[in-house]
Amino acid sequence: MPRILIVTGEASGDLHGAYLIKALKDLSPTLQVVGVGGPSMQAAGAELAKDIPQLDVMGLIGLSAVQGVLKRIARIRRLIKGEPWDLIVLIDNPGLNFHFARVAQTCGLKVIYYIAPQVWAWRQGRMRWIQRRVDHVLAILPFEEALYRKAGVRCTFVGHPLLDEVAPSYDRQALRRQFGLSAAGPVIGLFPGSRKGELHEHMPLLLETVKRLAERHPAMQFILAQASTVQDRVLGELMRDSPVPIRVFRNQASEVMAASDLLVVKSGTSTLQAAVVGTPMILFYRASSWITYRLARLLIRVPWIGLANLVAGRGIVPELIHDEATPERLMQETERLLADSRAYQDMQAALLAVRQALGTPGASRRAAEAVLAECRL
Repeated sequence: MPRILIVTGEASGDLHGAYLIKALKDLSPTLQVVGVGGPSMQAAGAELAKDIPQLDVMGLIGLSAVQGVLKRIARIRRLIKGEPWDLIVLIDNPGLNFHFARVAQTCGLKVIYYIAPQVWAWRQGRMRWIQRRVDHVLAILPFEEALYRKAGVRCTFVGHPLLDEVAPSYDRQALRRQFGLSAAGPVIGLFPGSRKGELHEHMPLLLETVKRLAERHPAMQFILAQASTVQDRVLGELMRDSPVPIRVFRNQASEVMAASDLLVVKSGTSTLQAAVVGTPMILFYRASSWITYRLARLLIRVPWIGLANLVAGRGIVPELIHDEATPERLMQETERLLADSRAYQDMQAALLAVRQALGTPGASRRAAEAVLAECRL
């Protein structure tokens, strides 16, 4: 009976791991899966590793937090070295999983990397590192397979898990009734981010943008998608002084996207999710400081940061980054897209092409088939 260890990082990795585990169990019910993850993986059938909480280092500060992470890393190292495994599956989170790949390789264990690290975007020298320490990369973006193979890394494009998570279509009018929205006036969906630091950086920007838009367009309505990682208290404090009513919906990102006429979205996976749903958008991002922004620009080797633009191979979605991410520019782009029906429809068509480029539903099952095939090699 094959025995697999799956190591994830933050909440999104736990969810991807859960989908993968469910597919693995469907294909091989006797398979033993041990996971370093969270409740989603456990519910899908993984045996969570004892005394190793889910690894999520984003936003951690202070000596005690660092000490806690170092203890978890040491425990995972002992877990990899101390038990028999047929395969190690690492999901996303390259900052830590690169280290665990090296540990596994020194133990002579096979390593699959699922949700391929975006080394094509920055620090491309890590391709050589992956070539030495990872047996098989499972990519979820269509252009990644050729890039990895060109670098001598065995890679398979399995499609994007979002196609399994997002419904094929939505009834916009039914969603608007469900959300208590009026039939009059356009609906703007707001996506400030999923981490506390992002919220503190982005919410003032969005609230000022909303204020200006509402003054010029009184019938305009605003809804906000609250990520599961965002505490009600934190978001409530940031929105307390908003002069414009904004309806907030938790854990309903796809539904908020489908109910909206236009989205204002923080750069990240949400932009690709919006492309799959098909709602036109404006992408924005504010770095924590000018120095952070300049360093990032020096490291990033791609012409866009939006995943929808990267998949499309052209700038189909406006990107307002750091200095350009101002209330005035966000308002201008919002008004332009709502007023220019040709530009709006062109973006809809381009987003549909992005969705089609992501493959077909069933990414988790195809990833599971590749994992089981690696166990048999």
